[in-house]
Amino acid sequence: MHGEYKMPGGKLVVVDLDVHAGRLCRVQVSGDFFLEPDRALSDINAALEGRSASADEATLAFAIQSALSADVLMYGISPEAIAVAVRRALHEGAQA
Repeated sequence: MHGEYKMPGGKLVVVDLDVHAGRLCRVQVSGDFFLEPDRALSDINAALEGRSASADEATLAFAIQSALSADVLMYGISPEAIAVAVRRALHEGAQA
């Protein structure tokens, strides 16, 4: 499944994922944003892995924010923007 979201005033967030037994798996976040340090992208993917496919945007954003250390800087995206892209991927997948 594939979802995209361009954060207002920000950058494009792309999420590719699968769902197995009602849980997110093989989550890959990408886009034209910047993260410091680079390892934060792995932390974001890991935070989404295994989450319920029925989780709402607020729950997903909280999971992402909780997984990031205080030194992470996000340029052009936010946990909320990533959550929107996840929900869009799930919505598109449901229509397929």
